[in-house]
Amino acid sequence: MREQQRRVRAYAHRGGALHPDLVGMENTMEAFRHAVELGYTHLETDVHVTRDGVLLAFHDEALDRVTDVSGLIAEMTYAEVQAARIGGLHGVPTLAELFAAFPEVTFNIDLKSDGSVRAVAELLAATDHEDKVIVGSFSVRRLKAFRRLTEGRVRTSAHPREVLAYLLAPTTGIAKRLVGSRFDAFQIPHHQRLRGPLSIRVASRGLVRRAHKAGKEVHVWTVDDPAEMERLLKRDVDGLMTDRTDVLKAFLEERGLWEAVPSRGEPVGEAESEQNDEEPEK
Repeated sequence: MREQQRRVRAYAHRGGALHPDLVGMENTMEAFRHAVELGYTHLETDVHVTRDGVLLAFHDEALDRVTDVSGLIAEMTYAEVQAARIGGLHGVPTLAELFAAFPEVTFNIDLKSDGSVRAVAELLAATDHEDKVIVGSFSVRRLKAFRRLTEGRVRTSAHPREVLAYLLAPTTGIAKRLVGSRFDAFQIPHHQRLRGPLSIRVASRGLVRRAHKAGKEVHVWTVDDPAEMERLLKRDVDGLMTDRTDVLKAFLEERGLWEAVPSRGEPVGEAESEQNDEEPEK
């Protein structure tokens, strides 16, 4: 493990969705503010776009699960969404509002809908945030489209095919051809469930080693258990995304690894199969 001058990027997933003080408040302005007050410099959020083109920081395609309003975001106007309350109290923030509230933070943005691709690219350019984010998607198609629109100006994470290439690299050598790929980091689950009880270890020692050799970071989601955090640190991962912002901070503090990691200025770097549009939970 690279212990000398080691730094771990700590991401507040949806603002810290399972922090004891924030249950039921994921992706709210209050959740993100809480994470920043804890000292987090990296925040993860998801984006959907309303019918009239407003980008929302929200995970689901519909409001039903966490708000008191029903409906698909893509079929609603922003004015209609504004009536919704998360946990009965909190409004759904726009991505622009988050940029304005936390200008020094790096945002990890997950493109959750086709409409969000161009909308995010345009907002980043309009708000001078192209160097203040890293963008990912479970959709190969969306991420490729986003890269074309931004022409390499915005950092992105690996899409599923790129991850697969690195997992297969010991037998195919494909990874060598991806050293110059247009992504900055792997943002991956520790394990990915396949069918039934079967799963595959994605954040393996081999993948981490090959990623580092190619100059890519490895960030793992969503990690809430200290024992799992320990196993991943021993594999030399570069970042951890968590719903339990209190647990991750305490874990890193105990090991002398909780420090002010610069939110940007260095290469950092989640990614739906085009054959199957069902996204894994992230």
